[in-house]
Amino acid sequence: MFSKAFSAAIHGIDGMIVTVEADVSDGLPVFDMVGFLGSEVKEARERVKIALKNSGFKIPAKRITVNLSPADIRKEGTAFDLPVAIAILGAFGHLPEESFKDILIIGELSLNGRINKVNGVLPIVYCAMQQGFKKCIIPMENSREGAVVEGIETYGVSTLVEVVKFLNDEETLEPLYIPREEMFKDISHKESMDFSDVTGQRAAKRAIEIAVAGMHNILMIGPPGSGKTMLAKRIPTIMPELSFDESMEISKIYSIAGMLDNQGLILRRPFRSPHHTITTTALVGGGRLPRPGEVSLADQGVLFLDELPEFKKNTIEVLRQPLEDRLVTISRLNGTYVYPANFMLVAAINPCNCGFYPDRNRCNCSINQVKRYLGKISQPLLDRFDICIEAIEINYRELAIKQKEENSEEIRNRVRIAREIQMNRYKDQSIYFNSQLIPRTIKAYCKLDKKDQDLLEEAFIKMNLSARAYHRILKVARTIADLDQSPQIKSKHISEAICYRSLDQKYFGTL
Repeated sequence: MFSKAFSAAIHGIDGMIVTVEADVSDGLPVFDMVGFLGSEVKEARERVKIALKNSGFKIPAKRITVNLSPADIRKEGTAFDLPVAIAILGAFGHLPEESFKDILIIGELSLNGRINKVNGVLPIVYCAMQQGFKKCIIPMENSREGAVVEGIETYGVSTLVEVVKFLNDEETLEPLYIPREEMFKDISHKESMDFSDVTGQRAAKRAIEIAVAGMHNILMIGPPGSGKTMLAKRIPTIMPELSFDESMEISKIYSIAGMLDNQGLILRRPFRSPHHTITTTALVGGGRLPRPGEVSLADQGVLFLDELPEFKKNTIEVLRQPLEDRLVTISRLNGTYVYPANFMLVAAINPCNCGFYPDRNRCNCSINQVKRYLGKISQPLLDRFDICIEAIEINYRELAIKQKEENSEEIRNRVRIAREIQMNRYKDQSIYFNSQLIPRTIKAYCKLDKKDQDLLEEAFIKMNLSARAYHRILKVARTIADLDQSPQIKSKHISEAICYRSLDQKYFGTL
């Protein structure tokens, strides 16, 4: 007899429907699985066979052939165990095929018939809904991430026997559902960290506010203990709340990576801070079985690289393409995988090995040592930072005097207004932030009068700027104007934007 069930595989951050076909015929008792299978899927043969036996199903000695279609797409992971078992039971007559023809099924089987959690449930259920499936059966441990998808009935199950009884109408299961509105309503703005915790550093705070408003990359330079890491960790607290579409995109990535922890959706902007020993693959994604890296896990949030020169040079150089394209493309013999990488890059560095250059009272590094240390950061990568700011040391008086510091909510409100201005300006373009402007759109949206053009020309010549740095000054100036709610870029906006390029000249200009 022949039977088929439906499952799905992960490709990039999206699901792809896979048909699981099972055929039972006379002949030698063999269990074959075909369809361009990875090692985990091939091992499903033993898991399914023993799980069926231990669940009380008698399987006659027949020739069993299982095909996972389309056969030209490689299947990886353990999510096909349950649909393979259901298709085989349908072929042996334990289940009527009509009972699961419109149901997408995923789950890993233990040898005792228990259903274990799998990665990538959220994009799979979302794909099933888009493809017109009425129901979806998923592991109970993945219930919350499947339940947030509207337009499809999702059922969480714990054992193979429970699934069979449900499909035979011997047991009733209630579909899972979590209202999206309730999830987003429960988000508390009471953060464990707040910008009011940071004493002083007004110039750095101002630069960070501009960076967040326009999603500009920012580099902080300063001695140890000046608060660079403290500032970076509080950046997500001044970013606007996630929209549902943004939350769904991030949640898909975390679901594939197995980091969603059955919380349904990611409701806060991510902050990723990898150690400087990270590998290239872990940073941008890839591997034998392609998986998203830190740049994708930081999507719609912040990627913070502390002690930037300590990272291997070939590791941080691979960031150049994701920073421009806002996505990562991983090509393999079996296909091409695309992961979002729309993050804000925040980096912090010490000015030298000891960290105190140019304070010669404490810094004993020679100029060649300083050059060697800062030279680990290439000019092409440095050009991709729109803003470079110095975090100065805080003196005793600032620490001792209790003065009220601006909190994250106040800054976030200004950022939200600036972003709304950008959204309205670019509503007819595929642009959301000023940082995404390209030379053609910069000419249209960053127009200057003659006086401002002369100011920028003088800075371009004196500072020996590259064309990329020139365009980034204009984009930052556009964001500063938006924070001032000014339709026109003015001289003060240009001057402030130039200041955020002058600091890298101070430290890197002689390299």
